[in-house]
Amino acid sequence: MDTTELGNTGVRVSALALGAMQMGSATDEAESVRILDRYLEAGGSFLDTADCYEWWSRPGSRGGESEELLGRWLRNRRDQVFLATKGSALPHHSPDLWAADGTANWDLARRTFAGAGADTLRHALDGSLRRLGTDHVDLYYVHVDDRSTPLEETLEALAGLVQAGKVRYLGWSNVRTWRLERIRQICERNGWPAPVALQQQHSYLHARGGTDSTSIVGDEQLDYLATHRDLTLVAYSPILKGIYDDPGKRSGHWAMGPYAGADADGRLAVLTSVADALPALDIKLTPDLLTRLT
Repeated sequence: MDTTELGNTGVRVSALALGAMQMGSATDEAESVRILDRYLEAGGSFLDTADCYEWWSRPGSRGGESEELLGRWLRNRRDQVFLATKGSALPHHSPDLWAADGTANWDLARRTFAGAGADTLRHALDGSLRRLGTDHVDLYYVHVDDRSTPLEETLEALAGLVQAGKVRYLGWSNVRTWRLERIRQICERNGWPAPVALQQQHSYLHARGGTDSTSIVGDEQLDYLATHRDLTLVAYSPILKGIYDDPGKRSGHWAMGPYAGADADGRLAVLTSVADALPALDIKLTPDLLTRLT
């Protein structure tokens, strides 16, 4: 499997990371282990999870199912993987987080995220380390940008976690470009470690003009990344929850909302044409090929 350098750290990680969001919930343990084993056998090394995965899967959950499963699998394998987890997006526990039919109340969740306060992050990371069965993670993200907490408080706390040896590198997710620049300036001014990874939603499709999202990479953010090579984009939902390949799945699906329109239709038509030709041409649809199609 191809590898890529994470920022300017000198550390190389798998170009394809394996997201473990549904492991331990929608994906049962046996199937999760099969996927993890196969990924490792294929040369993969970059695992991604979060403390909130996957609280919304069942009423009463407090998250952590994914980390707990990974912790069991990681025994005797910890030194073979680059392990990333996240904090700040676990909502305050309340019965009101689920409707009577068991579906998650995302409006309430987003209003009650734990946030990125110093004590919150310290306790969240300790919980993650306990569930993962390790004394450190290789990459720790602020999962959702918290504008109600001073950045100085968050960044000083994160620097302390790095200094304590509990975290090797830092990342940020679901964040505006101007906030990234402010984060970097504060880190430089105080001698604190700056993020080396930016995890945002990014795919072959382009968001519609006027889409207001802190999570989807746009042209401005791509331009920023192109001129700041010490910050690596780690794209999530590259195939939009698996709805790329089926018009029936895409129709009315919430994940298509920011993309639906003529541009997406044209891009999906090209993608379908290429996919149809793959068996005859024996071409592998690699990340590099997808990049050249955009």
